[in-house]
Amino acid sequence: MEEDMDEGQTQKGCLECCIKCLGGIPYPSLIATILLYAGVALFCGCGHEALSGTVSILQNYFEVVRGPMDTLDVFTMIDIIKYVIYGIASAFFVYGILLMVEGFFTSGAIKDLYGDFKITTCGRCVSAWFIMLTYIFMLAWLGVTAFTALPVFIYFNIWNICQNATMLNGATLCLDPRQYGIVPMAEAKTLCAGSDKFYRMCESNELDMTFHLFICALAGAGAAVIAMIHYLMVLSANWAYVKDACRMQKYEDIKSKEEQELHDIHSTRSKERLNAYT
Repeated sequence: MEEDMDEGQTQKGCLECCIKCLGGIPYPSLIATILLYAGVALFCGCGHEALSGTVSILQNYFEVVRGPMDTLDVFTMIDIIKYVIYGIASAFFVYGILLMVEGFFTSGAIKDLYGDFKITTCGRCVSAWFIMLTYIFMLAWLGVTAFTALPVFIYFNIWNICQNATMLNGATLCLDPRQYGIVPMAEAKTLCAGSDKFYRMCESNELDMTFHLFICALAGAGAAVIAMIHYLMVLSANWAYVKDACRMQKYEDIKSKEEQELHDIHSTRSKERLNAYT
């Protein structure tokens, strides 16, 4: 009987510990972190593969040749964008961890787990710094979203021309990469309906896959923007909590100091009365 009671108390203690641990998780920060990682992964992965598909389409169908190493052509710009994607993936992986840690230490549940804690000036400055940095990153992701919409628009036009060329017999429809600044104006890389390469490009999986990959990259950038907005709301709420906790801390310190002074005065008067009576 005693062993059963001890086992029940042990299970109850483990259950209470698990409940406390689950209560200490900052769920808003966790949701924002998952959304950020999903958006960044979608943008970086799909964007990288879409750029590789763009290189393949330019080389196979438009016969665009890579220039010398010291020339800033479309292929060099695509390589630079790929390196930027690598940096974005690694940077926001670390930033998501930092925001998650900040959410843990500014969560109200951490006070129940570890008792009262002191709100320092450094802690308030860190919270304010994260708010400012997240706001800047939100604006940056808005710019990335707008930039990602450009290739989606270009590929939509190409897809639309391919659809019209198959439906309208005898129509003279052409694709000229010079319209989008992909190749210099002196190079004529026009691809018109009726040519074998035009129909092979329209019927190929490369065009369809690259178009949909850019759409997924655009969706990932939009998800990252939503994650940044979610983080801003969470950080603002944490900042308000830290500010209120700081005021409460000052109030408790002043109250404790006044109670100690009243206790000292009462003790001194009691001693004086006792000495006078003696």
